[in-house]
Amino acid sequence: MDKAREAALKILSEVHQQEAYANVALARELRQGDLSDVDRRFVTELVYGAVKAGGTLDWVIRKYLTRPWNKVAPVVQEILRLGAYQLLYMDRVPPSAACNESVELAKKFSNEGAAKFVNGVLRTMVREPEKGGFPEGRGNATLNLALKEQHPEWLVRRWIKEFGYDETLRLCQFNNQQAPLSVRTNTLTTSPSELFLQLTSVGVEARKSQFTEEGFVLTNYGALDRLRPLQEGYCQVQDESSMLVAHVLDPQPDELILDVCSAPGGKTTHIAALMQDRGRIVACDIYEHKLDRVMENARRLSIHIIEPKLMDAREVWKEFPQQADRVLVDAPCSGLGVLRRKPDSRWRKTPKLLQELPKLQLEILRSAAAAVKPGGILVYSTCTLAREENQDVVEAFLRSAKDFVLENAGQRLPVPREDEMVQLYPQRDGTDGFFIACLRRK
Repeated sequence: MDKAREAALKILSEVHQQEAYANVALARELRQGDLSDVDRRFVTELVYGAVKAGGTLDWVIRKYLTRPWNKVAPVVQEILRLGAYQLLYMDRVPPSAACNESVELAKKFSNEGAAKFVNGVLRTMVREPEKGGFPEGRGNATLNLALKEQHPEWLVRRWIKEFGYDETLRLCQFNNQQAPLSVRTNTLTTSPSELFLQLTSVGVEARKSQFTEEGFVLTNYGALDRLRPLQEGYCQVQDESSMLVAHVLDPQPDELILDVCSAPGGKTTHIAALMQDRGRIVACDIYEHKLDRVMENARRLSIHIIEPKLMDAREVWKEFPQQADRVLVDAPCSGLGVLRRKPDSRWRKTPKLLQELPKLQLEILRSAAAAVKPGGILVYSTCTLAREENQDVVEAFLRSAKDFVLENAGQRLPVPREDEMVQLYPQRDGTDGFFIACLRRK
């Protein structure tokens, strides 16, 4: 497994030292590296596991150190994380192999002194596991849960206050599961029943979504670049909760629709499908390469009505004053509802982020609102669970925007709900956490 562990070390270093996304760095390394299928699976498990357990691994490792953690060289930190992850979470790896291979990595990528240090730390972990045991007792319940379920303590404390201990445990456990792949039928080129037959004909196991008619949840699907129905434009990868947004927007053929934060285009292309590819959709984003992805998806799905526009969403009102029939704001957010899909993101979130984002979100919402024509619809959505970014933003907007009223978003869903503002919770709904509010201009 030498090459596999080297590859994992390289990826972890990119994630922690260069702030690369784990899935992107992993995919790139697997494409470039000359690894067997067994090695590829091992690298994937090592990387995702060590990244997801990040803060917990660091807490345990510190219990065995005789020097401050920040005095340990970055590459040695990564080697210790990889070794500790194998010892703590990979029963199939013999402890001797985890220790020996970590020492060899230290010799190759650092020096003999670092190798002795790594050897001492990891072998002590094997001999004295109780030293790294998680704290027990009532006063340590929050920290214990955070460490066991590999989440930041501040976030666990926040959720316990909001949901209670038991529901927070379920939420954390949900986030630690492998996220299934869900796809949306491209109704411009096929029907849900036909797509189901296409998927099963290529060996994919699929079940219907509980939320939308056009959605499917896939298992046993293999590599996406070999999934023919996807590559040929009969479906689009999109989470079940994300598919609900376009239904709440309810776009009609021949309308002008603005999607002011459109990348990567899952919702944009869904809007186009509901419009039967008739009308005009202006897809805005501040990054050109992200708009390129929107248009790549549009071309693959045979969609012709999407116009990419390089634009800050806070400036939309200047170019389209009261012109759009419907406007979607899928706002940049903390992403606390999609932690199971991004193993590295849970450790990058901070309480400060939840204080800073609502200001930006409100600015975008106000700009988008100024582009809505009288009688038009404005939809605000996020993939977070934080009230500050969701209900509070909408309520702050409505306090100053007297010409807008709140519509019942729950009643606009394919499977109606009671919620006036829809909030999906992973631990309750079994899908990504998502928020959707719908407003109408008088």
